[in-house]
Amino acid sequence: MAYGAHHSPFPSPHPDLRLARDCTQCLGWGTVVTRDGDHALCLSCQPDQGHGENGLRSAS
Repeated sequence: MAYGAHHSPFPSPHPDLRLARDCTQCLGWGTVVTRDGDHALCLSCQPDQGHGENGLRSAS
């Protein structure tokens, strides 16, 4: 039986695909998958948007 993905309490980061187009790190997606299975903005092609180094907002 197949199961769906677990719901994340944090929204996925929104990359700028124009910047990601030729990136070899994220292959043009603008995000990478961390060891924990979360999506984070690619540090090679996406500028820091003030949400920490992984692009995710901290829970407050």
